Parts: sequence; structure tokens; C-alpha cells
Amino acid sequence: MDFERLSHQHKDAVYRQMVRVCGNREDAEDVLIEALMKAYRSLGDLSAPEAFRTWLGRIASRVCWQLRQREALLPLLQLSAMEATGAELPDFAPSAEEQVARAQMKQLFEQAMSSLPENYRAVYQLRAVEECSGEQAAERLGISLTAMKSRWHRSRVLMRKRLDAALAGNTRQRKTGEPESR
Repeated sequence: MDFERLSHQHKDAVYRQMVRVCGNREDAEDVLIEALMKAYRSLGDLSAPEAFRTWLGRIASRVCWQLRQREALLPLLQLSAMEATGAELPDFAPSAEEQVARAQMKQLFEQAMSSLPENYRAVYQLRAVEECSGEQAAERLGISLTAMKSRWHRSRVLMRKRLDAALAGNTRQRKTGEPESR
């Protein structure tokens, strides 16, 4: 089998596949190089040259998976090394002030969302909170995709206006120490 010809013929397609699998071009390049080296060493295991692209893609997917496992373990290994040397570990827990700010933001978001008209709130819930696709949201609501898109746009505009108004009110309240007049 002519490894050079086969790899040259299929490496671009496998690279594009690895960009999707790995999530970025740099990792995809590293994975492709490693996969090509493994494929070259194991070329005798390939029985049919027409299966080269699929075979190389599988090798590359395994390499990407192994890379992700190593990256996931890296913080734990670094933590173990720090503990072994007796280093103090920083506390990454949010401060009380950050916790209060998050709670306030969550409350403002929930208030803004609950103030939306029901048909807009339902679309916003499905698209922004549950992260459904447009087609899924339209189907679940029993409306056309066009109607869903229109409601989705209007709900985002309303949410933005309501959140902007709420945040502006909170900023005035913090500066003056008095509740906003209505």
C-alpha cells in the first residue's frame, strides 16, 4: 500500500473532521499528525486501501479522546504536585459579595422573564434557557417556524429592554442609597 498517496488523499477530510471533534484547529493539527504516525506504524493492520479514510478517522478520534483525557487530568496532577510541596491552594469560592450579586442578577432575570407575555416567555424559555433549536421550539409550541422566529426576536428585545431598565434602576439605587422612584 502506498501510505504517502493515501495519507495525502485523505488527510484534509480527516483534518476537517478533527476540527469538529476536537473543537479547535491547533488540537486538530496535533491529532492528525499523531494519527498519521500511528497509521503509518500500523499500516499492516489495514486490509483494504479503500477503507483508509475511515480507518484514519477512527485513529484520529481515539487520539483526540486521549488528548482530552490528558487535558482533563492535568489540573489534578498539578494540584497533587502543589500539595506534595506543601503549597497553599487559593480559595476559588465566590466571595459573599459575588454570591449576592449573582442572586440579584438571577432575580432580575427571573422577574424580566416572568413579565414577558406568555407566548414570548414560552419561546424564550425554550430557546434561551432550554437551548432548543428553532425547529424543536416551533414543534413543541405547535406554531410555524416563522412565527417562532418572530416571537424569539421580540422576546429577546423585550428581555434586553427590561434587564437594561432593571440594571439602570439598581445602579441608581446603589449610587443614591434610595429606591428608584416610579
